[in-house]
Amino acid sequence: MTTANASAPPFGRALCAMITPFTEAGSLDLDGAQRLADRLVAEGCDGLVLSGTTGESPTTSDAEKSELIRAVREAVGDRATIVAGVGTFDTRHTVELALMAEKAGADGLLVVAPYYSKPPQDAVEAHFREIADAAGLPLALYDIPGRTGTRIEPETLIRLAEHPRIVAVKDCSYDFLGAQKVLARTELAYYAGCDEHNLALYAVGGSGYISTVANVVPAQLRAVLDTFEAGDTPVSARLQQRATPLIELMMAAGLPGAVTAKALLNALGLPAGPVRAPLRPAGREAVDGLLAAYEELTTG
Repeated sequence: MTTANASAPPFGRALCAMITPFTEAGSLDLDGAQRLADRLVAEGCDGLVLSGTTGESPTTSDAEKSELIRAVREAVGDRATIVAGVGTFDTRHTVELALMAEKAGADGLLVVAPYYSKPPQDAVEAHFREIADAAGLPLALYDIPGRTGTRIEPETLIRLAEHPRIVAVKDCSYDFLGAQKVLARTELAYYAGCDEHNLALYAVGGSGYISTVANVVPAQLRAVLDTFEAGDTPVSARLQQRATPLIELMMAAGLPGAVTAKALLNALGLPAGPVRAPLRPAGREAVDGLLAAYEELTTG
């Protein structure tokens, strides 16, 4: 079956917003990052997004971000794309991180809207253009106003799509109509950043997902897209629905995705380690609920 998603997206279709493993002492666990990255790619991830929200980018240093890219590139080689989160509230610092990520071996950049200072849309647009002009890698713009306080408005995205290095969007806007407006008027690759939208956005022309939940169930989420591509929409929908309880517990139950993903990975004996303050680990009740939902999805 030929679909609107037939052309290859710039970074693949099934991307994981990978956690950043730490040792029990709190330092960067590069060996754990390599083992986790290898597992994620082996189980269906086309790409890995490093140092995003789930990767605890606010609490990792610039040097740690570069070290992580190099280690993961060594582990996965050319089997998967690496997209490096470089966005900050400071345009100059973001440019510096973009250049460092390129040097470290990233294939693309994830650039969040500048947060806290709430710049107007013309300033948001200028921020992204300056980064795209300075970097030699393609950019995915990250629209997550619930965290940043600043929306990348659809009209701003439509203008930015004219830049040759701005090629994609990670959409956490919860504005499904706005996403479709941009899809209709640009060639931007649209990635669902909220796991409950993975299939819905893909079905209207999105390119795939950048998923936190994929840290623990990469194959199950990939199957949703693969089944849709094969033309079996009812089965694809059922697979998405089966993942909903775990998605809800990981992403909508009051704890950040970095916390829930690490809690579940640790419980499964996979590389993760602690979160860095100000985040705090999940409690026992939350972990038990996550494990039950995971087991239901993977063994039911």
